[in-house]
Amino acid sequence: MREASAGATYWEARYNSGDTPWIKDNAAPPLQDFLQRHPVTGRVLVPGCGIGHDVRLLAAQGAEVLGLDLAPSAIRKAEAESRAGTERYCLGDFLSPPLEFRAGFDWVFEHTCFCALPLSARTAYVAAVHQVLKPRGCLLAIFYMDPGMGGEGPPFGVEEKELARLFEEKFTLQRDEIPKRAYPGREGRERLRLYVRCS
Repeated sequence: MREASAGATYWEARYNSGDTPWIKDNAAPPLQDFLQRHPVTGRVLVPGCGIGHDVRLLAAQGAEVLGLDLAPSAIRKAEAESRAGTERYCLGDFLSPPLEFRAGFDWVFEHTCFCALPLSARTAYVAAVHQVLKPRGCLLAIFYMDPGMGGEGPPFGVEEKELARLFEEKFTLQRDEIPKRAYPGREGRERLRLYVRCS
């Protein structure tokens, strides 16, 4: 897997400088709430996993989880945490998944990876999700929406019409809701969606 890129350098520099406002004390609240109602089992890939809070929560539920990130510092911090299950971590670029990832996962969990990418990379992101999921595999995503506030990113918000354009050809939308809980400052600005790979 490609390990070095401009993106990797950017995010590693953010970790090294301590400029990491995306790091919180626990897993994403919408994921916590979803797992209370719907188990996530099998093999799960978490792209842009950061220091691994979401990975560990999924692993604690019994899933076989692989956390993936561009930044070596993120992977080191994640691996230094106490294990919650059978979780593993891998350094690499989700937009260039290796052959062994192809159709290798039952789930992809997305939170803050999509919104951290340049807008020009979104089509490649959707292609990567399709590539790594098994047929009928699921993408559980917490998208950062754009409620008309504008501003420079990352994070970069997304509109519903763009999500439809990006995903409708290869995925079926199974669930769409505004999470009841979110990290402070993200209330009402996120959308939880469950997509199923069409074939």
